[in-house]
Amino acid sequence: MKAAICTKYGAPEVLKIVEVEKPMPKDDEVCIKIHAAGVCASDIFIRGSNIPLRLRIPMRIMVGITKPRRPIIGLVLAGKVEAVGKDIKRFKPGDSVYGLAGFRFGAYAEYVCLKEIDSTAGSIAFKPSNISYEEATSAAYGGMLAFQFLEKANIQKGDRVLVYGASGTSGTLAVQIAKHLGAEVTGVCSTSNLEMVKNLGADYVMDYTKQDELPLTNEARYDFIFDSVGKAKTSKLKEACKNALNPNGKYLTVDDSSLKLDSVRLDKIREYIEAGYIKPVLDRSYPFNEIVEAHRYVEKGHKKGGVAVTVYKEQ
Repeated sequence: MKAAICTKYGAPEVLKIVEVEKPMPKDDEVCIKIHAAGVCASDIFIRGSNIPLRLRIPMRIMVGITKPRRPIIGLVLAGKVEAVGKDIKRFKPGDSVYGLAGFRFGAYAEYVCLKEIDSTAGSIAFKPSNISYEEATSAAYGGMLAFQFLEKANIQKGDRVLVYGASGTSGTLAVQIAKHLGAEVTGVCSTSNLEMVKNLGADYVMDYTKQDELPLTNEARYDFIFDSVGKAKTSKLKEACKNALNPNGKYLTVDDSSLKLDSVRLDKIREYIEAGYIKPVLDRSYPFNEIVEAHRYVEKGHKKGGVAVTVYKEQ
């Protein structure tokens, strides 16, 4: 089978497509024919680019010193079950699934084998039936992050919620989920993404590149602020947002905890999507043989929603 391996840490060009042996499922595993793989910020970190200094040594110890111990990287996938081990109960061949491969990696390939039980080495669930495989990768990664942090906020109808980074993979879904829960939602993004975030349902939008947005500290108080871009990206507006939090409000950033792989959340995301409450945003999809270009694009930090590579296209 074809797979994109990370030959060493570095620029996108370290990714090379090669032929490797197709995996066979163990008794407690399913073999998935991957139709699409997500290209997310975590993949960029794992490839060894843009890692904050405080995380570099821990990441190298965890993933590999000079290159990833598991050379086929990639965290997010969507595809069809091709074969199952004898102990598998949830899935059967032909089922469309989506999810994350976790620290097992392996999504940048034509096939991957994963356990059906959640662990740090993967979590899968039935794919939403009304979106593409490429869109499903955005739903899996962005939806898991958005739900994980919004659940901590216990959003109630009428709460005032601000999403910083509202145009990213998790931010676009966080805006929609918070709105569905009855919140008044403010989305913060760049100039070019204001209209898109409005169309996602945000009641108000703010441009983090504009200085004239700063007076909000004297005008608004938020019950919950979700920073979906993390501590590494700062702006004067982000600091002003923090000061606009209610005394009893919550401020959470994606850096507060690692992503938890949970198929119950994946099922909830599927239910929301199939009911029409939310829709994942896919910026663009690349052919699998253009995975280097996909990494270059994501690394620029200007994507709207998610980015995917199409590994297999059904005729």
